[in-house]
Amino acid sequence: MIPADLRVLEAKDLYVGQSSLTGESDAVRKNVNTEISEEDLDSLSDLDTICFMGTNVISGSAKCVVIKTADDTYFGKVAHTITVGKPKSAFQLGIENISKLLIRFMLILTPIVFILNAWKHSPITAFTFAVAIAICITPLLLPVILSSSLSKGAVKMSKKKTIVKQLDSIQNFGSMNILCTDKTGTLTEDKIVLEKYLDIHGNEDLRVLKHAFLNSYFQTGLRGNIDEAVVARALQNGMNDYVNKYKLVDEIPFDFSRRRLSVIVTDGSKKQLITKGAVEEILSICSMVDFQGQISPITKQIKENVKQISKNLNKDGLRVIAVCQKNDIEDISDFGVEHEKNMILLGFIGFLDPPKESAKSAIEKLNHAGIRVVVLTGDNLEVTKCICGKVGINSKRIISGNEIEKLSDIALTRLLKKTNIFVKLSPIQKARIVRVLKESRNIVGYMGDGINDAPPLTNSDVGISVDTAVDISKESADIILLEKDLHVLLDGVTERKKNIWKFDEIY
Repeated sequence: MIPADLRVLEAKDLYVGQSSLTGESDAVRKNVNTEISEEDLDSLSDLDTICFMGTNVISGSAKCVVIKTADDTYFGKVAHTITVGKPKSAFQLGIENISKLLIRFMLILTPIVFILNAWKHSPITAFTFAVAIAICITPLLLPVILSSSLSKGAVKMSKKKTIVKQLDSIQNFGSMNILCTDKTGTLTEDKIVLEKYLDIHGNEDLRVLKHAFLNSYFQTGLRGNIDEAVVARALQNGMNDYVNKYKLVDEIPFDFSRRRLSVIVTDGSKKQLITKGAVEEILSICSMVDFQGQISPITKQIKENVKQISKNLNKDGLRVIAVCQKNDIEDISDFGVEHEKNMILLGFIGFLDPPKESAKSAIEKLNHAGIRVVVLTGDNLEVTKCICGKVGINSKRIISGNEIEKLSDIALTRLLKKTNIFVKLSPIQKARIVRVLKESRNIVGYMGDGINDAPPLTNSDVGISVDTAVDISKESADIILLEKDLHVLLDGVTERKKNIWKFDEIY
């Protein structure tokens, strides 16, 4: 765990997990000299020369100098937005307005009643009558009525898998007209699935899946979510026979400088070196390509075509890994990185965190119920655009955190009227968007489950989390869903609308 904000002085294969700040699980490489251009710098967390307090080292080592500590760190500023306390919700402000109105009536009417009665009756009688009027106007039973009504609603909502922590939030829950939500786990399944296995021309090819399966199954390191996805998809395609047919001979483990992993397997008659890794890294070690069993030299045109296919897959929201292999290795007994050369490119495998099947219908019903869905995520533009398009959220206009940082609150208010998707956001930027939406007289709900969601959960009229969320999110939330599904939220909203008074119509 990184104990302060640090500036990297020396680094060797340093990768840091920043999910506590961004919500995204991919490790970020940290360097002595930045590899990011000013145009690509979308948020503070993108800085690759700074390690932030609260994040953790995944691999590698480094020497750094401390630049910020404790409350002065970026993480400290995020924490400060929570410790300030939750602002008053629309419901609380409405009750206050009713109370203030009645108090004004009391302050004005009581002296008038006393003066009018004092002309005809004794001062004591007039004073007693004026006090009686003041007591009648005072809403003595209002807290009791509110508590009993909201408690009844909370019990009914619990039957819809919606647990209410703060009774005051029930009114806001039903009156909510904007729901801000994170993408990962809410709109998506929050698990990687192998979607495509393609040859060098972008055609589906089971041979690519077979070689990727042998690589993922026989590697002996910690099997990651990508390897799990490859194995699961291969077994669905009936490739379990290869488990007994092939045996592991040797392995060249993954490291972050090579960004690839190799295994050497044999079926009893020949050895194969199979490698998978980042597209650029795999292209750098390939001299040949295999298309439908025909092997030919790799050309500049083929490389450009491969890069274009990879880029198109990225635009579709897929994470792409290339697969290659090598056969002429019978005489080698001790394998190393130096043998990863002159290899044959087979194709690609593409992974996706797919949208939930229920997400599209839930969003349609939320829109029909008068609730606008706004996506606030720390993920990148291409993946977010793909997912939002599939679940029915207008993705024609997408704004990044870097653009928001340059806008005033007035400009951001205008932007929020016609934009539903915001990407590469920091926790503080999420909280700012929620605050600006509230100041535009909207009743805003926020749904999130990570550490980075705590500030917007605190800033919203009604914070919504799930029972599997991290502790700080559940602590900041007003309502807990027992299932991470928008349909559960929709059921809770519907139940609230049926059973609780519409105090917003009063004030």
